[in-house]
Amino acid sequence: MRNYKFLFFAVVIIAGVFLFINHKETIAPKVFLRSHKIGDKLDSLHGVVVFYNGSVSHSGKRNVSTDGYNIGMQYQCVEFVKRYYYEYYHHKMPDSYGNAKDFFDNTLTDGVYNGNRDLLQYRNSSKAKPQQGDLVIMDATRFNPYGHVAIVSNVTNNSVEIIQQNPGPAALSRAKYDLQYRKNLWRIDNARILGWLRMKTKN
Repeated sequence: MRNYKFLFFAVVIIAGVFLFINHKETIAPKVFLRSHKIGDKLDSLHGVVVFYNGSVSHSGKRNVSTDGYNIGMQYQCVEFVKRYYYEYYHHKMPDSYGNAKDFFDNTLTDGVYNGNRDLLQYRNSSKAKPQQGDLVIMDATRFNPYGHVAIVSNVTNNSVEIIQQNPGPAALSRAKYDLQYRKNLWRIDNARILGWLRMKTKN
């Protein structure tokens, strides 16, 4: 009986090693063993650059504008969206701190003013279709208690593309989701997305 148990565990270990080696050989060179260094330019939207951050937990120094506005910790997701709004829209948020998920105020109804961010807020099912330049907020997960934020880079009638900083070493600077229109409401097909924020002056 002992021999059978030993044989069983030996097979399991060998199979695990085999799968790990194959996984490493087929995926690691393309995804995990990136040639980028922290601070490398990966992408941009309207001239605002996305920088490579390596590990999600890595934080550089605090990025503060010349006029003293707190943009955020380099090169976190929050730093990119706030830098985008500051450089492209010349927009400063009254509350310049907080984690990604905190950008969304759950107490607000769809399409009303979010005073902490000085932006209009839409829920992810909304009468307002997402637009390029909107700031998308994703909820926390079991492994990410802080949430995530990104900028809408492109919209069609059935898809939304976002541009993001610090999504993780295995993720890209762009991601695309299905866009649904049902019962006169627009919804980005991703359960994590709480909603999006928009400049008050945007049409």
